[in-house]
Amino acid sequence: MTPGIQRDLIPSAEAHHLIGTLNAMKDKLLNAAEQWQLLDENGDVPATPSYPALLQHAADAQDLSRDVLRLTADFARSPHHTTRAGSTILRHLATAATISSHAAPHFTETAQCALALPRSATPTDRHYLTNRMVIDHASAPAFLRRTSESLRDAAKELDDHLAFQRFLAPLTRQEGPPLPAPPRGCYIKSSCLREIISGDLP
Repeated sequence: MTPGIQRDLIPSAEAHHLIGTLNAMKDKLLNAAEQWQLLDENGDVPATPSYPALLQHAADAQDLSRDVLRLTADFARSPHHTTRAGSTILRHLATAATISSHAAPHFTETAQCALALPRSATPTDRHYLTNRMVIDHASAPAFLRRTSESLRDAAKELDDHLAFQRFLAPLTRQEGPPLPAPPRGCYIKSSCLREIISGDLP
């Protein structure tokens, strides 16, 4: 295996660990997007949405985004981000980090509308706040799902990279050990070659 290819490989143990982390984080984001609901079981906006519950969605989304940001920063500091596979993985992680940061503000806007809803002066105000609340709360889980997709793509890139390593492994085993360098001061001619082969050289 050439030194260039060897440098481009991410160690298998590190790749497997990162895949596990990415998959776990992806699942947490998807679960959050499915569980953090605004509408009731009939698909209607509650008459009095819970401000504390909606604000908790924002806080939890902020925690998820922070985890994605830390993972991206850790990988960006590793030597692997400059490899061919690593640069693609970092691009997916950077996308995830950016998208994840948009979820919490939309949850916060939803909570703010819920807080103002009981004090709305007119039906028009209430209608405006309700529509804005629905739109913001629909956008926030969408950002979580898109973040999970970017993490999924990063994990797939690592899976493909491990498959490439498995393909290279038999080829590496077929390569023989490098030939020993000739002793200092020994010129390659027939008499010297006989001494190297017979092992008579000191």
